[in-house]
Amino acid sequence: MSSSLPERLQAILGAAHVVTDADVLDGRSVDHTGRYRGKASALVRPGSADEVAAVLRECRDAGVSVTVQGGRTSLVAGTVPEHDDVLLSTERLTSIGEVDVVERRIRVGAGVTAAALQRAAAAQGLLFGVDLAARDSATIGGMASTNAGGLRTVRYGNMGEQVIGLDIALPDGSLVHRHSQVRADNTGYDLASLFVGAEGTLGVITGVDLRLHPVPAYRVTAVCGFADLTSLVATGRALRDTESIAALELIDGRSAALAAEHFDVPVPTAGDWLLLIELAGDTDLTERLADTLADAELCGEPAVGMDNAAQQRLWQARESTAEVVGLFGPPLKFDVSLPLSVIPAFASDSAALVAEHAADAIPVLFGHIGEGNLHLNVLRCGTEQEAHLYAAMMKLIAAHGGNVSSEHGVGSRKRAYLGMARSDADIAAMRTIKAAFDPTGYLNPAVLFD
Repeated sequence: MSSSLPERLQAILGAAHVVTDADVLDGRSVDHTGRYRGKASALVRPGSADEVAAVLRECRDAGVSVTVQGGRTSLVAGTVPEHDDVLLSTERLTSIGEVDVVERRIRVGAGVTAAALQRAAAAQGLLFGVDLAARDSATIGGMASTNAGGLRTVRYGNMGEQVIGLDIALPDGSLVHRHSQVRADNTGYDLASLFVGAEGTLGVITGVDLRLHPVPAYRVTAVCGFADLTSLVATGRALRDTESIAALELIDGRSAALAAEHFDVPVPTAGDWLLLIELAGDTDLTERLADTLADAELCGEPAVGMDNAAQQRLWQARESTAEVVGLFGPPLKFDVSLPLSVIPAFASDSAALVAEHAADAIPVLFGHIGEGNLHLNVLRCGTEQEAHLYAAMMKLIAAHGGNVSSEHGVGSRKRAYLGMARSDADIAAMRTIKAAFDPTGYLNPAVLFD
């Protein structure tokens, strides 16, 4: 009699790394927000790329779906299993190579957290260009899979601009190691770029070779208050393309007030809308910041941080948003890219739409305004109100010329709206690529496509 799939997986990984306990699986089958839940048959934790490949072969041959999980910080239900899946966790792929200070690069396992990578880079006087509030749990593999952006995107770009090499386990169980020691390598297809942003549908990223950056000698941070978004956007537009820009973040005044009330985080300055600005470079940029803000229509004096402690206090106003949006239970989240010119109208129209569908809900709009990448979180929105509001909000985003997904990916939550951002021909081409790599469609089957 042939052994069961769990037994065969135990033979590959050892019994300790194949979990079938119902309570553990239940906890692993809910998304980061707590709104969406699925069902899994087993959890596996490979410790190497070879083990990942072996697990994929066994699951493919058994006809069992696999959902890949990293730090499980997906906000679009991208790690929620829908087919009684095997959950493949990258949590043991945590190797951190030596920092190459000459070439400014480092190779890490897919399960390394952003915070751990930041510490390794900082120890050698360098920095990693992508930062986000979930840095302590978000993994490098997951961030590459969704092409995450975050708080420093306006200066350093998304994950795709940091990735210079990948290790990938393909759905057939083969391994691809795409690395190069030269800066200009244009031989053949750019396979690494194909897997960045693919959300684990084409293969499992097991290791990443990353670009690092010098640490700026000087940094100045400010939070400015505005009475309206039109004035804030005008100031942001003037700042975003300057050479010294390091961060440009929108903070909703409602969020700042809730952070002050519930978490004792001081509101840095008055205003219905706040703009966090950070400049960084090789010289003191205080005067440049003052010159840039001279003509801005501010509500009052900006709060300025010159030293590290003062800068961290100002950043609290932005990073406390992650706690604020969870005050009233799981929020309803929208990750959207918009042209800067339509952001004021979208803020007004989306607030009206929320009021129409959920009268007691609180819309909180924040995010990376330098890129037009904003996060609309609807607090106090029940599941009975969600269905109609979600579809209506997707239509509103498209009507404003926006993209229904920016840095969080499509996951399973937004797959029905893929056609709002991509043409039929685009989607057909993506399906062709998916079928070429994964003919049976067993890998991350709930993600991206209906």
